[in-house]
Formats: sequence, structure tokens, C-alpha cells
Amino acid sequence: MSIRYEDRVAIVTGAGNGLGKSHALALAKRGAKVVVNDLGGARDGIGTSSDAAREVVALIKGAGGEAIAHGANVAEFEQVEDMVKQTMEKWGRVDILINNAGILRDKTFAKMRLDDFKAVMDVHVMGSVNGTKAVWEIMREQEYGRIVMTTSSSGMYGNFGQSNYGAAKMAVLGFMNTLVLEGASRNIHINALSPIAATRMTDDILPEEYLKLLEPECVTAGLLTLCHEDSPTKQILCAGAGGFASTRLFETEGIYLGKEDQTPENILAQWSTVNDISKQQVMEAGSKQTEKFLMKAVGYLESQK
Repeated sequence: MSIRYEDRVAIVTGAGNGLGKSHALALAKRGAKVVVNDLGGARDGIGTSSDAAREVVALIKGAGGEAIAHGANVAEFEQVEDMVKQTMEKWGRVDILINNAGILRDKTFAKMRLDDFKAVMDVHVMGSVNGTKAVWEIMREQEYGRIVMTTSSSGMYGNFGQSNYGAAKMAVLGFMNTLVLEGASRNIHINALSPIAATRMTDDILPEEYLKLLEPECVTAGLLTLCHEDSPTKQILCAGAGGFASTRLFETEGIYLGKEDQTPENILAQWSTVNDISKQQVMEAGSKQTEKFLMKAVGYLESQK
């Protein structure tokens, strides 16, 4: 099976450097027309410049591909709307959206200013919301769309000094989970990529010998897996240094306590059963948890008759 993107139009946010640049180049190499979005700010989001995005466009065109640059700040919906408007005027459709743009403002929560917390949430969460909102009706009408969120191990598992970044990266998974349900009937697939790569975001976090192993291109192979015509949906793909794995959210079978037994003491007394993973399952939607608990209650009440 050869994965190609001819006749597909892709928007990649934060594509001037690092992972976004790698994603944009790879999509173009496989035939996609690419919108290279980059505000051009520093790692903390300060400053603007169109140079990086234009350089990526030049690389794509130099290799025989098609691309345009746009400097929208993804945290500003009007700017994102303008980017999508220009894309539609140029190519008449949007098939793929890669929500990759991000910033870091790391500090322990005790030392973190709320402005730094909000800035990270605005770019990662609202940036993903804005981009998705701007293309959602287009994808619904054409009955085709592939959207990739960018999450992180910092959100799924926690990372010291990254409460803002971790909160944002977990939030995009909740966003994805609901969009998967709402987009299914219109052939819109939404997935999440959890990358680790040597970029501006990681260059002072890991030793040099390890950074050499973490080429962005290794992660991009995973990205291409999540946004092609036959891609899965509601998957979290972790990628880095040539390794690929999936993260899933599971729920244990749990216990049921009758009305008279519903006390914290009784819950703690059965804590090992509450945490027993032998019958854990993936919930297809939040309603499935409600259904599970109600069925336990109904079963108990029937047994008491």
C-alpha cells in the first residue's frame, strides 16, 4: 500500500520549523498541496516573522510541489479564518488539518504567572479549536476530512514544570474524542499524535547524544499514518526516535454498592477491585460509562426482588 495525497489540500500550523516543517515537506513530497502556517515567534510565542514559512514554501516549490505561506496566529480566530479563506480561493477545498503549532512557558506551578498559563492554553487548545472550527463546515460539506491534534506525554502522564502545557495537551484529547463522534457520519477522522523530537521545544531538555536520535522525520512517519484516506480515527499515536506505540484510555469494571453501603469506608475496603484491570475496557463514548453503572444498579435491584 502506497500512501499518497494527490488532489488533497493540507494546512499545517506551526510549520516553519521542527515537526511542522517536517510534516509539511513530507505531505508535499507525497503529492499534497500545502498551506505552511507559521506566526514566526520564538519558542515562548513572542515575536513574529514570515521568513521561516516562506523558506519551507520555497523548499516545496523547489521540489516541484505546490504551497503557500500564511502567518496566522492560531490563537486568533479571525486570522485563522483568513488563512482558510485564502486556501479555498486558491485550491477550493481543505482535506487535512494538522494542529501542530505550540509554545512553551515552563515553570513550576508555584512560580508560574497566570498569563503564562493562559498563553499556552490559548495557542495549544484554542489554536486547535480555531483551526478545526474554520475547516469543519468545509469538511462536512465535502464529506471528507482528516484532522490531527498534537498531544504530549506531558499531558497524558504529567511532567514537572509543565502544568500549563500538560493541561493543554490533555485538553485536545477531550476535544478529539467528541469530534470523532460528531464527524463520523461525514467521513471526518480525527486522531492525535504524541511526538518526541529534537526541535526548538526540546533542544535544552535532552543531552546532545539523544537529540541526534530524535529526528522530526521519525515522528512525521506517524503523522502520515494518521491523516491519509484510509486512516483510523480516535487514535493516539506516540512517536519518537523510530518508536511507535498507542495510548488508550481504559476504565476498570469496578464495583457496585447498594444505597445503604455507599460510604467511603466501603469503597476503600474494595479498592483493589475498583482498580482491578483484568476486565478493563475502552469506552466508545461517555454515555457508555453511564450505561455500565446503570446496568450494575438495575442488576442489583432485580436481585433484591
